[in-house]
Amino acid sequence: MSQSNLKHLERIKENIDKSNELTEEEKSNSFKHIEEWYAEDKAWGTFINELAQISPKVEAILAELGLI
Repeated sequence: MSQSNLKHLERIKENIDKSNELTEEEKSNSFKHIEEWYAEDKAWGTFINELAQISPKVEAILAELGLI
């Protein structure tokens, strides 16, 4: 996994964790997807699309970060 992708993942995790709009379940599901991606090293676009499908709120966080 590239250093760039690792940095993006850390930023995503931090912003999801700090979000007051996401439920604990949405945060947990997001973290599970991130950990799965670490393990499987999916294509970045596929990963971002799957993560965005968890909740419109997660999608908004990714958009705010400029990732979608």
